[in-house]
Amino acid sequence: MNSIKSVPARVLSRRGGHSLEAEREQFDKSQAVSISKAINTQEAPVKEKHARRIILGTHHEKGAFTFWSYAIGLPLPSSAILSWKFCHVLHKVLRDGHPNVLQDCQRYRSNIRETGDLWGHLHDRYGQLVSIYTRLLLTKISFHTKHPEFPPALEVSDEVLEKTAGTDVNNIFQLTVELFDYLDCELKLSESVFRQLNTSMAVSQMSAVQCRLAPLIQVIQDCSHLYHYAVKLMFKLHSCLPADTLQGHRDRFHEQFRSLKNFFKKASDMLYFKRLIQIPRLPESPPNFLRASALAEHVKPVVVIPEEAPEDEEPENLIEISTASTTEPQVTSDIFEQTFGPPNGIRDDRDAQIESLKKEVDMLRAEMEKIKLEAQRYITQLKAQVNSLEGEVEEQRKQKQKALVDNEQLRDELERLQRAKQDSDRSQRLCAEAEKKANATEIRYTKLKEKHSELINTHAELLRKNADTAKQLTVTQQSQEEVARVKEQLAFQVEQVKREAEMKLEDQSVQMEQLRQELDARRDELDQAQRSLSHAKQAGAELSAQVEALHAEKEVLRRSVSEKECELLSTRGLIEEKDLQRSQEVDKATKEIRELQGRLLEKSNQEQSLQQKLLDEQFGILQETVREAEDILRDAVAKLDDPLHVRCTSSPDYLLSRAQAALESTDALENGHAQYVASMADAAGLVGALALFAHLMADTIVNGSATSHLAPTDHADRLMETCRDCGQRSLDYLGELKDKQKLGHAKLGDVRQALRGVLQLAQELRPKSLDIKQEELGDMVEKEMASTSEAIEDAVRRIEEMMSQARNESSGVKLEVNERILNSCTDLMKAIRLLVMTSTNLQKEIVESGRGAATTQEFYAKNSRWTEGLISASKAVGWGATQLVESADRVVLHTGKYEELIVCSHEIAASTAQLVAASKVKADKSSRNLARLQECSRNVNEMAANVVASTKSGQEQIEEKDTMDFSGMSLIKLKKEEMETQVKVLELEKRLEGERVRLGELRKQHYGLAGAYEAAEEGEAKPAPAPRRGILKKPPLAQKPSLGEPERDAGP
Repeated sequence: MNSIKSVPARVLSRRGGHSLEAEREQFDKSQAVSISKAINTQEAPVKEKHARRIILGTHHEKGAFTFWSYAIGLPLPSSAILSWKFCHVLHKVLRDGHPNVLQDCQRYRSNIRETGDLWGHLHDRYGQLVSIYTRLLLTKISFHTKHPEFPPALEVSDEVLEKTAGTDVNNIFQLTVELFDYLDCELKLSESVFRQLNTSMAVSQMSAVQCRLAPLIQVIQDCSHLYHYAVKLMFKLHSCLPADTLQGHRDRFHEQFRSLKNFFKKASDMLYFKRLIQIPRLPESPPNFLRASALAEHVKPVVVIPEEAPEDEEPENLIEISTASTTEPQVTSDIFEQTFGPPNGIRDDRDAQIESLKKEVDMLRAEMEKIKLEAQRYITQLKAQVNSLEGEVEEQRKQKQKALVDNEQLRDELERLQRAKQDSDRSQRLCAEAEKKANATEIRYTKLKEKHSELINTHAELLRKNADTAKQLTVTQQSQEEVARVKEQLAFQVEQVKREAEMKLEDQSVQMEQLRQELDARRDELDQAQRSLSHAKQAGAELSAQVEALHAEKEVLRRSVSEKECELLSTRGLIEEKDLQRSQEVDKATKEIRELQGRLLEKSNQEQSLQQKLLDEQFGILQETVREAEDILRDAVAKLDDPLHVRCTSSPDYLLSRAQAALESTDALENGHAQYVASMADAAGLVGALALFAHLMADTIVNGSATSHLAPTDHADRLMETCRDCGQRSLDYLGELKDKQKLGHAKLGDVRQALRGVLQLAQELRPKSLDIKQEELGDMVEKEMASTSEAIEDAVRRIEEMMSQARNESSGVKLEVNERILNSCTDLMKAIRLLVMTSTNLQKEIVESGRGAATTQEFYAKNSRWTEGLISASKAVGWGATQLVESADRVVLHTGKYEELIVCSHEIAASTAQLVAASKVKADKSSRNLARLQECSRNVNEMAANVVASTKSGQEQIEEKDTMDFSGMSLIKLKKEEMETQVKVLELEKRLEGERVRLGELRKQHYGLAGAYEAAEEGEAKPAPAPRRGILKKPPLAQKPSLGEPERDAGP
């Protein structure tokens, strides 16, 4: 390092005052150098040291003001590589720069968007990448501005993520969608880069390939965090919402998972990434959000950036030892040398102090480098420890989740066992109750069985006692007869009681107690009778007493029998009454059933009659519709031979649209016919389809006849026959619909075949210039506008080359004339380029406002005539620019004529006017783009007039004017010269008249080709005007009509 020699005190005294300014100036200078070295047009990756200096600069000034002050001055529109490297540096600054960088970048969103839009319209490989990269940067800025909890580096903890998401399902849902959009932009950039590399079969060690691959390092870092946050939020959403609601989210996540996995796999296989970044591995299959325990299996992907070896560069000051203190002596020395001349070589104490200070500074720098290296190693170790701790935390979290899941499973198992125990206790109680009821029933049955056996035994004992009494009463005849009667009565009563007991045991459980009491009473009576009989055996004297007792018992038994008979009669009466009521109810129900059956039969007959009436009415409506359709078709067929219809004309395009509509209506007619055949009670679908088919078919026949009037003879005859065949086939089909027998077998195959014949003939009659697929019209418009812009850019470049060539090869008046002409041509090209850009913006506005739910291609296809007008106008502008450049080149090289340049200027003005008219047709009158387009059109006309004026003035300045001196001629010689001059004038006038006639014929043919079918599309019964013969005068400005003039209505 050069030592500073003796400096005057007045110079040294000013050193401290400028230290801050010098430091700021040095900072600005270093930032400018770093930005210029990092963002350049070389196809090589951005060096890390330059990007690091820019990032440190943002931390130094706590923002990105200096970065943007230099960045907005970069010529980004001139180079796609420059724009690509600018996006890369901006991405790094957003991720690693000061937090205030985000607010500074928010102010320059429009600049980023304009850069992306510019390169998005150009067919450049880097340009397409720049367009996608700018969309990613805008999405990143918007997301982090809306969610300041997420830093641009996307490094937040799970607690912050949970806090940001909150508990509102709507907020979680919206945040998940925004993360998906963010991740889509990242993945789209990576896919575009790899797609370009695959098409070029590039190697990752080439600098050109590394230039494309370098920004993917930041993309990998962003994607790892976004994937982790998306998984967390998806699990949280599935815990709050049903699975069917989130089916779209799952499908979108699975698609992103496949793209991200493919991206990480491709990047891992490249040598370029292996030394710069450690890419995580994703699982083989995406997480199963339908299973809550799958969250414990999720592992956060961690990206590791290995520390690079220190590059050969000047060390940066980490402590503020002001750089002005080291550079100031040199600056001061320069000022001193410039002011007082070189020093005289005398050293003093200050020089020694300066030398010692320099040595101390060098030592401090060396120590600082050592500290920096140690700090880097320490940081690396800390990062490794942080990664290991994060892994342990993830493992602990995984174990915690697993333990929670196991706990939930054990709790569910315990609840299930408790429920099973309760069910078993309940079943045991039910079994005990059932056993008790069974035992009670069995006991009750046993008791009843015992009672029944007692009753049988008692009955048998009574029978035996009756037999003994009969034997004992044989003493006297009266006693025997009395005993026999008593025996019969007793036997009858016992049998009756037995039958009543058996019936009541079976039918009436309520009277069981009464029967028991009666049996006990009878048992007592029998016991008394037995005792009386035993006394009769002992002594005959007691027989009379026993007979009297038997008489008493007889009376009692008679009373009981009479009571039982009364009860039996009352019971029979009740039964007969109930039987009578039941029979009456049965009769009444039978009568009601018969009445209902009669009503039902009557209603069914009415329904059948109404159904038949409905079928007849529907068939009648169908027949009326068929007759109306036949009248419409017969009227259309009759117009084929109507001489008054000969003057009506139509276009093949309109015929094509009508025939296509008629062919499509046959599908609706066939569906309506099938529905009517399936259910003849509803003819609405068939009637509507018939009406539509009849009108469309009649329209096709009439327009086919009108189109044949402008067609060649062969095509006209074929078209007439095909239209007549269409009408006849349609009438045959309608005739089949009128016959019920043939209605179910009516087919539309012949009608469709005839319509296809009309379509084929209409396609053959279309102008060849319109023979373009409608789905290609939208792409052709964009291609033609782009090619026009490229032609204009090429014209500007060629004019600049001609300007430099003219300055090198000519001088004086010729150089002045050539510069004036070329400058006016350059101004004209610039005005045309501005007009084309404005027309493109207006065209986009028209498409966006008019297409609705349709796509851009469908809008262009629907308005095909307007689209073809745009294409023709764009072609004319590009062709005129090329012709102007070629004419200017010939004029500068003195091989062409100035008149060619004037005609080309007129042609360009006419072509731009055609483009303005085509763009203006469908535009809104209050549109700003339309106002700009009209202003640009006026500017183009002025620039074209300037070209004509500069060409004429240059022509007058270059051409040498001969002085006409006739003073030395005689009278005869003057007369002879006059006659020769008149002959030349007449020859030139005749030649001019012939050229004008030729020009008129050319224009007439051109207009005939361009407007023959447009006049027919008007759909009015007008005869085609005959072209006028004669000499056409030259218009003031050459107009070049196109094959497709714009129209507001595509149809007639």
